[in-house]
Amino acid sequence: MKVMKELSGLSAAELQNRLREFKKELLKFKIEVGAGTGSASSGKVKRTKKNIARVLTVLKQKGWQQ
Repeated sequence: MKVMKELSGLSAAELQNRLREFKKELLKFKIEVGAGTGSASSGKVKRTKKNIARVLTVLKQKGWQQ
């Protein structure tokens, strides 16, 4: 839950930036898996997806729109 406490202390702009970074990271992992390089483990993909969900949850809890 350390991540959620960290995210809840951020402003809307910082959360939007964090969300963009996580989405770029996820896209990079998906491209690696699709290309067959396989350097991105499924654990990293799963962790990135959860982080995206956490950021979206904090945004919705605080009533900030995307």
